[in-house]
Amino acid sequence: MAEERAAKLRLGYLGLGLMGLPMVSHLIGKGYTVAGYDIVPERRQAAEASGAQMMAQAADVAWDADLIVLNLPTTQSVEDAMFGEGGLSSVMRPGQILVDFSTIAVDKGQSFAARLLDEAGCGWVDAPVSGGPSAAASGALTIMAGGRSEDIERVRPLMTDVAQRFTPMGPSGAGLAAKMINQLIVGCTHVVLAEALMLAEAAGIDAGRIPECLAGGHADGVLLQRNYPRMAARDLAPQGYARQLLKDLEMVSVFAGSLKAPTPMSGEALNLYRLLIHLGHAEADTTAIVKVFDR
Repeated sequence: MAEERAAKLRLGYLGLGLMGLPMVSHLIGKGYTVAGYDIVPERRQAAEASGAQMMAQAADVAWDADLIVLNLPTTQSVEDAMFGEGGLSSVMRPGQILVDFSTIAVDKGQSFAARLLDEAGCGWVDAPVSGGPSAAASGALTIMAGGRSEDIERVRPLMTDVAQRFTPMGPSGAGLAAKMINQLIVGCTHVVLAEALMLAEAAGIDAGRIPECLAGGHADGVLLQRNYPRMAARDLAPQGYARQLLKDLEMVSVFAGSLKAPTPMSGEALNLYRLLIHLGHAEADTTAIVKVFDR
């Protein structure tokens, strides 16, 4: 194990929440040395229990790291962590690379990458993820990436250990643009699944057997098999927060508007998720959209 650890890139990891904590635990199991930080004490304790070294403040994760990894909830939190007072850009050194697993605004991600290169001489790879906490814990994420080709190649060993599919999509911001498309599809599909559940229940058939009934047909898919049963059971324990999907759909709307690309279906999904959060379900799972229809 000592030889395996020596061969792994040293990681500084910022953000140990719903996605970050299981990914860190998985990486430690793969032989990585991880220096981590989170603003929530309970998350720091959980990461430390899994074998990560906890740092006193966010910028400290960069001290002895080859790669600095972010897994943060919003564009603003990424900006603050990188360029706020005592931010990572002030302590990073040439040769280090920033990997951002967060889902943030495309234009901001591009500007952050340019700024980090200018201020610290460091590369930035935008690498938003899809798959949820279970995939983060097992190294089975789907990752779409953007960045300079030399930076992409540097981070490939990490991606091999955390993703079942890693797809470089182009220069800085390309991974984030692909993630906007992912979230458009996810958000709309959640709403369609909730509608389908309502129709099945109203029809008086066994609504819970719909995934079994449709398996292998054109309507089948990961979300039907994984999330529809949770909707049917009204199991709203968060595997992804409703507020986060709303945030992403808001970004999809802005991004599509900037390109003058028509996205009427995602606009409907956005309005329904706004209503869901208004009804008090911000911290529930993304499948909680069914609560709007239950009313």
